[in-house]
Amino acid sequence: MFCRSCGNATSDEFLNLAASPAANSFLDKGALDRPEPYYPLVVYVCNRCLLVQIAESKRAEETFTEEYVYFSSYSEAFVQHARQYVEDIVAQLQLNKDSFAVEAGSNDGYLLQFFNERGIRCLGVEPSASTAKFAREKGVETIIEFFGTPIAGKIASERGPADLFIGNNVIAHVPDLNGFIGGIEALLKPDGVATIEFPHLLNLIKELQFDTIYHEHYSYFSLLSISKPFERHGMYVFKIDEIPVHGGSLRVHCAKEGSGRAKDPSVEKVATDERAFGLYEFENYFGLQAKVDSLCLDFLEFLIREKKKGAKIIGYGAAAKGNALLNYCGVKPYLIDFVADITPAKQNKFLPGSRIPVYGEDKIEEHKPDYIVILPWNWEKEIKSRLGFVSKWGGKFVTVIPALKITEARR
Repeated sequence: MFCRSCGNATSDEFLNLAASPAANSFLDKGALDRPEPYYPLVVYVCNRCLLVQIAESKRAEETFTEEYVYFSSYSEAFVQHARQYVEDIVAQLQLNKDSFAVEAGSNDGYLLQFFNERGIRCLGVEPSASTAKFAREKGVETIIEFFGTPIAGKIASERGPADLFIGNNVIAHVPDLNGFIGGIEALLKPDGVATIEFPHLLNLIKELQFDTIYHEHYSYFSLLSISKPFERHGMYVFKIDEIPVHGGSLRVHCAKEGSGRAKDPSVEKVATDERAFGLYEFENYFGLQAKVDSLCLDFLEFLIREKKKGAKIIGYGAAAKGNALLNYCGVKPYLIDFVADITPAKQNKFLPGSRIPVYGEDKIEEHKPDYIVILPWNWEKEIKSRLGFVSKWGGKFVTVIPALKITEARR
C-alpha cells in the first residue's frame, strides 16, 4: 500500500490482527443465516513519515451510512467532555455571536449543541444519516457529507470562513488524509484555529490498546506523524492538551503559517515524550505483536477456566473496540452469554463476527452474572458507577486492557 500521508510505498507490519468483520456492522437475527464479509486487519508503519495505518479494505462510504449505530450522546462522560471543551475553547478564542464554528464528524450533535446554547453560529458535517438526523432533531444544523476540500470550499464561499474547526476523534476515520487537512486550510480564516483530538499512538503501544484498531480507524497518530501533513498544507501545531479520554489522547491546536500564534511549551513537551519513548526511530515500531497475543491468551484462559466452573459471564458496552477484542481473541457465545448496552440501535441485535447477542441493561439484573467484562474500558469508572447494583449478588468486573484485571463491584 501507499502511505496516506506522504505517498511512500509501505509494507512494514506494525501489528497483524488477521481479519474481522467491520466493528460496527451489527447483525439482525435474519442475518445469522448468511455469511459475513471479513476484511484484512493488518497495520503498517511508513518507514519515511512513521504514520501507523491500515489499508482501506472497507470504503468509508460503506461504513458511515444511514445504518451507522454509534451515537456519542449515549455516553454521559463523553457529553460532559464535550461540554467542557466548548467552555474552554470559547473562552480561549473569545468566540461570540459573530463567530462561526464547523465540526467534522459531528455525529448526533453531542458537542455542537453547546455552541447553540451560547448563540454561536455552528455547522456540523456528518456522513452518517442516522446520527445527522438525531442532531437535526436537537436543532443542530448538519449537512450529510464527508468533510474534505470540496465541501470546505463550498461552506467558506456560502457561509464565510470559520473561526474554529473541530475534529474530535474523526481524523483517524479519514482515508483521504491530505484532502481532509486541505479542507481545514481552505475553511479557516487567516487567524482561525483547528482543534484535532485523537488517541495518542504512544499510549496505544504503551498500554496495549490494540482494540482501538479496526476498519473505521485508518490511521493512528503521534504528534510527529500528524504534524507533517499539516505542515505540508501550510499549517502548524501551536498548542497541545493532553487529555485522559479514550485511554489518553492529544488535542492539537493548529493554525495557518503567518497567523502569528506562538508555539506553547506543551508542543515541545509532547515531542520530547515521544522522542524518549522511541517514536522517532523506525526500528522501535515492532514487538507489539507478542505482547498483544499474550494478553489475548490471558483473557481466553480466564474465560475458559471460569466457564468450566459454571460461571455466568457477560459483556457490557457493545463498543467497536469490544468487537475488535472479541474477534481477535476468537470469543463466542459459549464464553460470553450476552452483551448489555444502553443504545437502542444496538439492542436485540448480534455482535459482528462473534455473534454474541446484545440486550438492554435490564437483562443484567435478570441474569445476575458472576462477571461483567467491561468492553469500553475507556469508560470504566462511569460504567462501574452505573452498575454498582451487581454487588447485591457478588458480581465482579473484568477489564482486559492493558492487563487482565478483576475487581469487586461496589455500590
